[in-house]
Amino acid sequence: MTRPSTDRRNDRQADSQADRQDAGFTIIEVLVALALVAVVIVAIGSLMATNVRGVRSFEQHAALMQAARTAMTAGIAPRAELRPGTSSGQIDGYRWTVDVTPLGGQWAEPPTDAPWFPQLVRVRVKSPSGAVSDIRTVRLIQRPTE
Repeated sequence: MTRPSTDRRNDRQADSQADRQDAGFTIIEVLVALALVAVVIVAIGSLMATNVRGVRSFEQHAALMQAARTAMTAGIAPRAELRPGTSSGQIDGYRWTVDVTPLGGQWAEPPTDAPWFPQLVRVRVKSPSGAVSDIRTVRLIQRPTE
């Protein structure tokens, strides 16, 4: 059984009208999609900014540690010449101070015949931005012969 041509034409028109209603996006769908894209872009931007701050902080820390290493090399005298006292200087805008003091501060040293005695060496470096590195180590110094 075949349908008359007018029925087919009516069916096609009804189908095309239904297709037109479902075709495309509503304004609400577009706004929701734009809001979602905006949220994702803001999250990515925030992540990038945090990453940039972290890298900058790491670079400043690495420069401070390099300045501390240079201060330890330049500011601490060789073991044979190391004596209690303070020395300071500046390297590329980084101010450094080296303090050599008896280990234990005001402790009384027991009388001993040991040829070496410990000294506390404190290296303090301050960057132009204000960050500070404070390194402490112990060096054995030969007791002066009398």
